[in-house]
Amino acid sequence: MELHLQNRFFIVGGATAGFGGAVANTLLREGANILAIARNSDKLTELKSHYPKQVEILAADITLPETKFHILEIVGDRYLDGALVNAGGPPAKSFLDTNLDDWDAAYKNILRWKVDLTQSLMPKLREQKYGRLVFVESISVKQPVENLVLSNSLRPAVVGFVKTLSQEVARDGITLNILSPGYHNTEAVKRVIKKKSEVTGMDYQVVEQQLIKNIPVGRMGEPEEFASIAVWLLSPLSGYITGQTISVDGGVMLGIFG
Repeated sequence: MELHLQNRFFIVGGATAGFGGAVANTLLREGANILAIARNSDKLTELKSHYPKQVEILAADITLPETKFHILEIVGDRYLDGALVNAGGPPAKSFLDTNLDDWDAAYKNILRWKVDLTQSLMPKLREQKYGRLVFVESISVKQPVENLVLSNSLRPAVVGFVKTLSQEVARDGITLNILSPGYHNTEAVKRVIKKKSEVTGMDYQVVEQQLIKNIPVGRMGEPEEFASIAVWLLSPLSGYITGQTISVDGGVMLGIFG
């Protein structure tokens, strides 16, 4: 399928690993140009070395308020086709393991920066009458995940503001959608397995196999599989899809609206 991404320009958060890395590489293979944002400058430099004419890099923590200004400065007056709004999640904790500092940090790391960046990009996208924003969240927006109370609580707030905004700007040619990944071969899932292993005293591999047993397709997903739908949502072909929270989970969600 031709996605019509040649020479289009996107912001990609978390562009050197996991879902962000897979999306960045898929966009680049499709001929798009990207501003790759991540904290690891060495990995960013390596990515740029493979696609020197297509990649600009910003070594920064995208969740920090000052990063927004660097992003806007780099983008400048150029046409911006869209953004993958993505960063790492909060630590794996049960409610009883948390304190108020954990909750304050989770608000900043899960919700606040996404609101801030989205507000900053809206004037440009509305002026263009075009834009694609894809937010990478978690299956926890639909179904709580054990030992992820911070994610279970704060990520649904992202769904609320994205759904609301999608209605406000739909006639401007701007779409906003959320992907809620289930269990994939990523570092984030490894942290969840490790936490449960520590809490229960079970071996890591036993916890991992129990998790896989509950996935209907019988395996964890690969980031590249996730990237295929994310990149389609970033493409012009997705113009009639907005305000949706789409599960990418191998069938874990059992609800009929999963």
